[in-house]
Amino acid sequence: MIKIGIIGPESTGKSTLAKALAAHFGGTYVAEYARTYVEQLARPYTYEDVEQIAQEQIRQLQQPYDTEYVFFDTDLIITTVWFEYCYHHCPDYVTEALEHENIDLYLVCLPDLPFEDDPVREHPHEREELLGWYLQEIKALGRPYTLIGGMGEERTKTAITAIAEH
Repeated sequence: MIKIGIIGPESTGKSTLAKALAAHFGGTYVAEYARTYVEQLARPYTYEDVEQIAQEQIRQLQQPYDTEYVFFDTDLIITTVWFEYCYHHCPDYVTEALEHENIDLYLVCLPDLPFEDDPVREHPHEREELLGWYLQEIKALGRPYTLIGGMGEERTKTAITAIAEH
């Protein structure tokens, strides 16, 4: 099983790309749990909510899948950065899980798409800063990654090529 993590700042086409890749490769698409969780809240999210999100992401990463490819729409790198960005502290168990996470390749979506506002997105002007933070985490972990940019099908083709070369 090959696990692909699709990460990047808000509104960079992660969900669209993950779904397209799962369809192309006949793989499993694992939706962004944070979005699902936060959309159901009738209040601002808290540190404890982000912990719940992290725990579900850890469970999703550890469960078996019955396809050759699994595409995760976001993962613990984004959650780890979010803990630090919002609360200046990430729980040790999340950092530990990230260190042992078995993602085979990260596809990092660049913020070269126009920002599309929605009720869950919060930081339209920090996309470059967050991208830098995500890349720093990937590099510190020594994980393979490919930057994914461009519009429409170009983005998907770049990702397909990156997976094939990996």
